[in-house]
Amino acid sequence: MRAGSALVRFGAETFAIVQDDASFLAIVEPSTAKVTSIAFPSADGVRQFDDARGNKKLKLDLEAAIVVEKTLFAFGSGSSPLRERIVRIEDGVPKILEARTLYAKLRAEKSFSGSELNVEGAALVDDDILFFQRGNGAGEAVNATARIARGALVRHLEESGPCPDLEHIVQWDLGLANGVPFTFTDGSTLPDRRVAFLACAEDSPDATRDGPVSGVALGFLDDRGRSARIAPILAENGAPLTDKAEGLAFDRADPTRAFVVIDKDDPTIPSELLEITLVPR
Repeated sequence: MRAGSALVRFGAETFAIVQDDASFLAIVEPSTAKVTSIAFPSADGVRQFDDARGNKKLKLDLEAAIVVEKTLFAFGSGSSPLRERIVRIEDGVPKILEARTLYAKLRAEKSFSGSELNVEGAALVDDDILFFQRGNGAGEAVNATARIARGALVRHLEESGPCPDLEHIVQWDLGLANGVPFTFTDGSTLPDRRVAFLACAEDSPDATRDGPVSGVALGFLDDRGRSARIAPILAENGAPLTDKAEGLAFDRADPTRAFVVIDKDDPTIPSELLEITLVPR
């Protein structure tokens, strides 16, 4: 694992970790640290993308994932036409789906996409999929969430129905870390139906390039989806964590225990899977 970008429960005892610059899904057993992989289809056999190879623009840039029953959907960021694709994994078999109509709707709704579309998270909320737009683009970038009807979208992706519209669009101000705005990097739903999110204060010039990280935080959206509570994530030494956290999943039995995957933005350095504990403030 070299660029963990989304984390979801996938089975009773395993996580699935999506990478943004490598066409493999990692299946992780936290209790044993065992990792297996599922390779995505590739016409030319190339499944790693970075500046050293000169092919970074060709990556799927998968940044969000959900599991519907036993099927996993990993979503591209939509920050370029090649990133308007979704990987579906059903019964261990991956398939790449073109999703231009979905991303056209996400991009056209400027109250959601702002100046640059950059989908970085997704979570199941009731009968909807809640998408998280990361506001780290150039110009009038926004952090926003929007709901899309889950059943209708799945049917659309299976080429059997129209693409549903965005609903309940909300823009968010997540605050600053050392003068750098926090922006969404993932979302997750707890068993008690609360919606949590990761946010990162990354000083990036636009939605496609990386930058230095001033802090990362975990937050919760309120029941009405109109305000957010947010708190910094601290490292083991008590200092603010400054590794880019991009994937979030909670322990099903303990809502004060969560797992976070880190993207080091360096293809030579493996990602880290962290365990975090929520404490009262």
